[in-house]
Amino acid sequence: MNRIAISSAVGAVFVAGASSALAQSSVALYGIVDEAVRYQTNAGPGGDDQVSMTSGPETHSRWGLRGSEDLGDGWSAIFRLENGFEAFNGQLHVPNTLFSRQAFVGISNDKWGSLTFGRQYAPAYDTLGDIFDPLTVGNYWQNSWPYNGIGSYLEVNNSVKYKGTFENLAINALYGFGNQPGALGLGATYAVELTYTLGPAKLNAGFQQVSVPMSATGSSVGNSVGSTINGAKTNFLHISGAYQVTHDVRLLAGWLRAQDQTGLTDLYMQQSGAPALKGTSPNRIDDTYYVGANWQAMAPLLFTFAYYYGHARNAALLDGSLGTGVNQSATILAEYSFSRQSEIYAITDWSRGTGAFAADYPGGVDAAGVPINTIGRTNQLGVAIGLRKMF
Repeated sequence: MNRIAISSAVGAVFVAGASSALAQSSVALYGIVDEAVRYQTNAGPGGDDQVSMTSGPETHSRWGLRGSEDLGDGWSAIFRLENGFEAFNGQLHVPNTLFSRQAFVGISNDKWGSLTFGRQYAPAYDTLGDIFDPLTVGNYWQNSWPYNGIGSYLEVNNSVKYKGTFENLAINALYGFGNQPGALGLGATYAVELTYTLGPAKLNAGFQQVSVPMSATGSSVGNSVGSTINGAKTNFLHISGAYQVTHDVRLLAGWLRAQDQTGLTDLYMQQSGAPALKGTSPNRIDDTYYVGANWQAMAPLLFTFAYYYGHARNAALLDGSLGTGVNQSATILAEYSFSRQSEIYAITDWSRGTGAFAADYPGGVDAAGVPINTIGRTNQLGVAIGLRKMF
């Protein structure tokens, strides 16, 4: 009887302890399934139009796991695993990469912020996507082209990231290890974002530099195409602002500068089906200016307006020389929410490129592949409707 009583008491203590531990930990499954049908003009050689099923204008489909464990005294152990996929065909967004968006573990403190380790969003992606870009670093070429030159560097492998907020100042800094023998800086990523809040206004400045090796495998860059020059730099600088005019209206503006010495930006800027380039630039510079607004017209209806103006220097032209180019795009997005987790949306966008940007439009060549390079073939109008479900 004594043995049974003791065993029962020990079991009760164990169960109570386990229940207490479970109460202090949490793991959540979350995600987005986003799908749209889109019509676009000048989507193919010769100016052919296209109707297709695709992702939404702002969010790729994804699912993930996030969790935290209370360690006491304001400290927590945290993790996140986030997968990107295409709902229209079920494939991974990044081939052969299960958690292409994020995969990290770390610690956080209520006062001092968080320190995390793994594959993570670049700080610029955090701030522009969450706050300052009207279209949250969009998905369609027509509303995401300002980021094409650095798109391969917005998720960083082998990274250590710190995020903290001290009164009105938020700090977001990251270092990505290059993992290259004998060269500490090769393949490495350096980035920092500072955001200051003053009443209804937010001001932000950020910088990111990536040293791209000839073989990017294993570096902070991941498995993207390597540079033709070992250690060539890609730099990204931006200044952004947001102002909450009223409860329902927010204004946004910013300037983004990208400098690329790898020769890859000319290629990354091109849409599928665009004419083949005869060469690439060893030092392309892009300046992009944008303005935008969010308007909560009524409780379930949100409108977003965005205009981007980009100027490229020392960029590849269709004839193989280097020169300048201008690209412009304007977008109107309407989102109607049935609930906090389900919405339908409609978007219309227009873009036009000249000079170096003429090489980025499929309509820049005729059906025989001969460059046309006329204004009428290097603009596009797109219209899409879609459904987004969050969980």
